Amino acid sequence: MKAATAGEMREIDRITIQEYGIAGRTLMERAGTAVAARARELFPGKKALVICGGGNNGGDGLVAAVELHKSGYKVKALMLAGPDALSPDCGAMLRAAEKAGVAVEFRNSADMADLDDVFVIDAVFGTGLSRQVEGPLAELFRTVNESAAAVLAVDIASGISSDTGEVLGEAISADYTVTFGLPKRGHFLYPGAGHTGRLYVEDIGFPAALTDSCDIKTSLFHRETAVGLLPARPRNSYKGDYGHILVVAGSRGKTGAALLTAGACLRTGSGLVTIAVPESLMDIFQARATEEMVIPLPDKGDGTLDEEALPVILDFACRRADVVAFGPGIGVTAATRNIARGLVLSSATPLVIDADGLNSLDNCMEILGSAKAPIIITPHPGEMAGLLRRRRKKTGREETVTTGDVERDRINTALSFSADTGVCTVLKGAPTIIAESGGCAYINTSGNPGMATAGSGDALTGVIASFVGQGMTPVDAAGLGVYMHGLAGDIAVKEKCERSLVASDIVAALPAAFLFIGAV
Repeated sequence: MKAATAGEMREIDRITIQEYGIAGRTLMERAGTAVAARARELFPGKKALVICGGGNNGGDGLVAAVELHKSGYKVKALMLAGPDALSPDCGAMLRAAEKAGVAVEFRNSADMADLDDVFVIDAVFGTGLSRQVEGPLAELFRTVNESAAAVLAVDIASGISSDTGEVLGEAISADYTVTFGLPKRGHFLYPGAGHTGRLYVEDIGFPAALTDSCDIKTSLFHRETAVGLLPARPRNSYKGDYGHILVVAGSRGKTGAALLTAGACLRTGSGLVTIAVPESLMDIFQARATEEMVIPLPDKGDGTLDEEALPVILDFACRRADVVAFGPGIGVTAATRNIARGLVLSSATPLVIDADGLNSLDNCMEILGSAKAPIIITPHPGEMAGLLRRRRKKTGREETVTTGDVERDRINTALSFSADTGVCTVLKGAPTIIAESGGCAYINTSGNPGMATAGSGDALTGVIASFVGQGMTPVDAAGLGVYMHGLAGDIAVKEKCERSLVASDIVAALPAAFLFIGAV
């Protein structure tokens, strides 16, 4: 399913009305009727306070008020704009509500008496809000949030940016949201996702050619997507059919990162996994590796890689590997910087670069566009901010980029970086965003806060690399990898709880995740 921006929904609205001949008022009536139907299901027999703005979102709310009034509900509509400040369709719905006998009051405030023993329908702002909510409206929203009243939002909780999920000053915290045609990005991006509650997407007659259009560049990655992408495993296959993954990872004190990455590769279905490690640590890895193979790389004698490791990695990658997972736990040194640069510029084998691998590219981000093979990067927001700062400095733009900047616009941040560099960007977080250089982005729908734990990203690197090795395109491998990693976390957390979840629990739950989506 697609996830739309405000502009994309406006265009769908416009084309539906102008080219398909469905009147705007008809769409409003369908939307309000859908809200009322959901309200009757959620709040049987209760009193309703419908808070309406002066735009079309308010018109939707007024239609819902009429429908609930006809069903025997005691309904009050609170109009925040005067009769002369309403959109034409909202004004028409106001007249219909008054004619039907709905109690209507014009004021922009409410007190706890208004909110006693009612549920609230929030129909103040729709998807087009771009200004800050301040003054009396902000106070009204705070009053609603502080009350015991349950809230059903129309389209999106008022005060939330539908494009970024940002709270614009003050926002309603909804328990439920009814949206129309398509979900909006802001329903899934935090903090807006925390204001959405349970989301219902209602069909009000937008043509499928519009809601399925390739012009809408952001989609949700969910179970059905995963099932459609999962590589088949023919009965007559053998281990060579499922990829040989070279994991270049680990250093003294960080051997677990390499083992987590390699274990995740195997549990995701890789046929062969080789861990390439500093030679002074070979005994440690030989003692712990079972299904994995281990090869030594030249090191400096302190458990970190020497730059002489680069030709060994490139030779193995060229002759034997289908993908290289590079970076978890390698540290950041002059040698790792040279190795990272050499891999990007010389490897004809796809790369999945994470953690210290990304940090080792800090002085040469511009080379990503010159890579010979596909690259997937998996930064967390702090790493993404660092990558952007360094890239902009290289191009003469001395702009400060903070983690907060990344979090405020996760989708466009990932998309712009992929467009500039040609890489597939996996911006980790809640939710994780997968972006490709062609302009498409995917919002992951699996995962939980328990996965914010050491080593979780190393496991994700292994899952993604495994799918690349099994022959998937970078964006498909990244999307499926992120989803299955999150799903494994969701399964593991049921037994371990969020506070106690560790990365090895996620790897251990991968088989159950594949069974959950019907894989064999």
